[in-house]
Amino acid sequence: MDYKRPEAGEESPDFILKDQNGNDFKLSDFKGKKVILSFHPLAWTDICARQMQSLEENKKIFEELNTIAVGISVDSVPCKKAWAESLGLKETRILADFWPHGEVAKKFGIFREKQGFSERANIIVDEEGKIIFFKVYDIKTLPDINEVVEFLKGK
Repeated sequence: MDYKRPEAGEESPDFILKDQNGNDFKLSDFKGKKVILSFHPLAWTDICARQMQSLEENKKIFEELNTIAVGISVDSVPCKKAWAESLGLKETRILADFWPHGEVAKKFGIFREKQGFSERANIIVDEEGKIIFFKVYDIKTLPDINEVVEFLKGK
């Protein structure tokens, strides 16, 4: 199935994924809050590690802005668990888009078929489940978390 990339203002696709602890994360359960979906290609890579650590470091700011942030990649739950522990992530949920492989990334139109992983992207879903921010970054570029914070402060 081919998916088109949704645009700001459109309803976000809903999904359920397991986090690093094996718990379900269902996007629509978080209506009433903004949700940052921080897609990263693969665990155990430097830029992806810094991207996830930036979510953890800004958790209090996100809470003040009625926002939760989650990381998403195609890695498996056991891989995510080991990686989260190695990075010292205690608060941030990182989700396994493992099986069906990359299905959530595909729903957002950001799965790289040839490489088998997602683009690097930040997507913000508002309290009503609509996409309000959608940015794809160069795969070798660390997303600027301040850009996301400033966007949220303006909302």
